[in-house]
Amino acid sequence: MYWYNFLAYHMAGANMHDELCALMFSLDWIKIKTELVGPAHLIYEYVEYSKILDQKDSNARENFQEFLSLNGHLLGHLPFLDIVQLGLCQPENSEVYRQAKLRAQQELSKGSLYVEWINKTSVKNMYRLVVHPHTDAVYHACFSQDHQRIATCGADKTLQVFKTESGEKLLEVKAHDDEVLCCAFSMDDRFLATCSMDKKAKVWNSRTGELVCEFEEHTEQINFCHFSNHLLATCSNDTYIKLWDVNNKYCRNTLFGHEGSVTHCRFSPDDKYLASCSADGTLKLWNVQSANELKTINIGDFFKNGDGYNDEVEVLVKCCSWSSNSTAIVVAAKNKLFLVDVETKKLLAEALLSHHNTIQYCDFCPNSKIVAVALSHCSVEIWNIESISKIAECLGHMSWVHSVNFSLDGSFFVTSSDDQTIRIWETNKVYKSSVILLNREIDVSFLDNEVNILAIGNLKHLQLINGSTGHATYLTEEQKSSICCCCLSEDLQFAAYGDENGIVKVLKVSDRSVLKSRIGHRKAVQHCQFTSDGKTLISSSDDSTIQVWNWQSEKYIILKGHKELVKNFHLLKQSRLLSWSFDGTVKVWNILTGELEKDLTCHEDAVLSCAVSPDATIFSTTSADKTAKIWSFKNPSALHILSGHKDCVRCCTFSLKNELLATGDDRGEIRVWSISTGKLLRLYFSAITNEGGSAYGGWVTGLHFSPDGKVLVSSGGYIKWWNVDTSQSLQTFYTNGTNLKSLHVSPDFKTCVTLDNLGILYVLRIME
Repeated sequence: MYWYNFLAYHMAGANMHDELCALMFSLDWIKIKTELVGPAHLIYEYVEYSKILDQKDSNARENFQEFLSLNGHLLGHLPFLDIVQLGLCQPENSEVYRQAKLRAQQELSKGSLYVEWINKTSVKNMYRLVVHPHTDAVYHACFSQDHQRIATCGADKTLQVFKTESGEKLLEVKAHDDEVLCCAFSMDDRFLATCSMDKKAKVWNSRTGELVCEFEEHTEQINFCHFSNHLLATCSNDTYIKLWDVNNKYCRNTLFGHEGSVTHCRFSPDDKYLASCSADGTLKLWNVQSANELKTINIGDFFKNGDGYNDEVEVLVKCCSWSSNSTAIVVAAKNKLFLVDVETKKLLAEALLSHHNTIQYCDFCPNSKIVAVALSHCSVEIWNIESISKIAECLGHMSWVHSVNFSLDGSFFVTSSDDQTIRIWETNKVYKSSVILLNREIDVSFLDNEVNILAIGNLKHLQLINGSTGHATYLTEEQKSSICCCCLSEDLQFAAYGDENGIVKVLKVSDRSVLKSRIGHRKAVQHCQFTSDGKTLISSSDDSTIQVWNWQSEKYIILKGHKELVKNFHLLKQSRLLSWSFDGTVKVWNILTGELEKDLTCHEDAVLSCAVSPDATIFSTTSADKTAKIWSFKNPSALHILSGHKDCVRCCTFSLKNELLATGDDRGEIRVWSISTGKLLRLYFSAITNEGGSAYGGWVTGLHFSPDGKVLVSSGGYIKWWNVDTSQSLQTFYTNGTNLKSLHVSPDFKTCVTLDNLGILYVLRIME
């Protein structure tokens, strides 16, 4: 272990500069050292020996340092991780990519499998460093006043301190007997305060970790703590705020007036005032010197008669942040931001972020109109609060983001998340980023060796993306209603989409004109698809119906019979259609006449997927009842009932030779069955549980066999390729996000396309 820590040090001291460069520019060294001691010390060495390394190749040093800063937290934490595959995801002008590709080409001759991320140039990392400090959720992270250090705390009951530049751990303290909810540096950086669910607040020496003092007067959990020049403020579920004199170690004042839990408190930049937020729906402002309440602002009043809210709305005010001049304060509640004038209590501006997530934290960028907002849906949004415009969406976290805090000069901000990581972002880089996010309902065309993806941007407009370059052509302006699904005709002449109000539209791709529009359903459209000639558009809906619409003649048929939402459908030969639903049934329809030809009650619970065999003689169903079944189109009874899954069976697929059926479930388990006998042949585990108890892989959402049936690719938390005969994992591709909803695979099996929960598109091609 000594040599892993000090080999570079001794090489530098012995003037072995060539050997040092060879070591530091080696993927093998990065993999071995980070798995043993973590990435922070190696990042430190790139900084410490930068002059020596830059004499050899400054670009290579920057490439390796950036690669490690952004990916080091994955090494040693993720199962199946191949550093060569990770290196292939780097920019093509990177020395890391060059080495990885050379290694991959050498390994291909030995039967290894590697994939290239074809459209990776369209994705830019905005974060500067990722650190995996805790074994559980990270609730708070903040900079020291000189922004050289970062303090973090979380559900694992610890307080930790890191170097901002490298992520090197400087301090770890078992701080409390329960989850630590907040931490804060003092104004001179000498002290660190923590507060916890154990009802205690503590002050620590920020360099040594020595306990300076402990405060135990709160009677319920303490939610937040914040320093001014000479005071520490804490707020609690006991409805009180307390001001502590840290030097003399006593409670100077108790502020009471809130009628509910106090969720947040913050001193103004000029130290004259304290703001507090509460579950009682109010924001209160206090005079710090006198400890008197100055004014109360009822945030609930801002919601009354607003969109989607009534007069009886209950509002939990989550957090607040002061402007640099202490004249305005931004307040977060539910999914809204409010900018309030401190003197007049007047509402200056408000922003509705989303109907689908809640604000966890907000922070004003110093000397700026910019506010960063941490959200429950894995992202951070950057807003100009005066113009009420979203500037950027910061993607990368894979779970709830609990906090976001700017450095004192505003050049960086740090975020913390349930995914056990903190991320440091460069503010200027984020400002220049795109805010277009893709919805995971996509359609993919593999035509003439080209990949084209029809995708929904920000739920409001349609775009056609070139899979090789990532270039997007917008087919629609922003729509008033959210787009739910989309599809392309086989010849790429037409595109169609369905929205949340049941409207379906057909567009001409070449000139982006709307050819036809129709209100086809009473509720949101789940899925749409053109027939092979492009003349008919079929759509299914939450209203339990299927519409067959010849959009050129404007004739249509409504297929009614399902009792719950129609999950999906599959076009068969001879104008037949197979549909399945949450009502547990599968139905076969004649789409020319609308006749229901077969009505099968297949499962006791929702049917989640169906697959049709290549010869179209049999089909399979999977269900929330934890079973899969194989059926003949000629027989109303199941040929085989496939039992053994321990959770919802999410997806299924047949091999092209009609010999095998693969099924995947919500525990990450994949089973391969004999079609002829119904016997289990193979069992793969896509999900692995780590030491902290969280599962990697999750649901299996997509499965595809190679044409020869020898390789199976699966999607879920990541993408995996399997050797069907041996059950061996051939390769794992980790996406930036997780929860891959669908996987589109080319007929030759060489290319696959998917979207993660962050809206990032992946076009992957197997190396040859």
